[in-house]
Amino acid sequence: MSGVTIFGRDGDAFVPTAHAVGPWDPAQLHGGAPSALLARAVQDLAPELQLARLSVEFLGPVPLAPLELTARIVKPGKRFALAEAQLTAAGRPVLLARAVLLRRSAPPLALPEGAVWPDGLPCEGPREGQAKPSFGGSDPDAEGFHITGMDIRYAGGTGFGGERSLAWFQLAGPLVEGEETSPAGRAVAAADFGNGISHVLDFRTHLFVNTDLTVTLLRDPVGPWVLLDARTRIDPAGIGWASSVLHDQRGPVGFAQQTLFVQGR
Repeated sequence: MSGVTIFGRDGDAFVPTAHAVGPWDPAQLHGGAPSALLARAVQDLAPELQLARLSVEFLGPVPLAPLELTARIVKPGKRFALAEAQLTAAGRPVLLARAVLLRRSAPPLALPEGAVWPDGLPCEGPREGQAKPSFGGSDPDAEGFHITGMDIRYAGGTGFGGERSLAWFQLAGPLVEGEETSPAGRAVAAADFGNGISHVLDFRTHLFVNTDLTVTLLRDPVGPWVLLDARTRIDPAGIGWASSVLHDQRGPVGFAQQTLFVQGR
């Protein structure tokens, strides 16, 4: 997958490549790619702070078209700051985010046993994981964020679909051309896959799209790989959620939550 870039630049605009496209429509982006752009933007506003929570509202489909990004601090602070960011396409807002940024304690706090999330993984690491068939189907030339934009390795004896799925994710190239992707950006890019990998309905018979994404990080992931331990539940009324625990190769780093809109095709 050498040469893969998710977004190029054209002045102030971010130009998505085919590696940013999602599974529902070839003219629309996967939610993880633009959400990672928002994480990048708010983190850049206060790099000395930890991106502790990012909540993204999907206002509509994100087109395969140049995107404009704005970001600002709405509550400055040395210990706690609040930021907002927005992506627009042709003047239309498509994603809106709010982020909490918190001071990192230095030196680290001395905490009692039971207060710290213990290290360890629920499955094998990415090198032992399996690159099983998933979103890409059988088309060897297919491109998309879920196919060529990410290297995906399933673990724990799970695969694509089922009420629980464990999968490792690594970006196949830089999020933005010429830039190193931040740890928080890698986490958010992977987090939006929870609904897809743990789907409980057939793509051919049902539409199940997330209307939002909330990622909470206790710390930045270390290394290029992020594991999702994902589960999906759906109510007959057509509302569901996907919930994921995020890990790096050392252990857990945070959570992701998605609200799902579900309907028959």
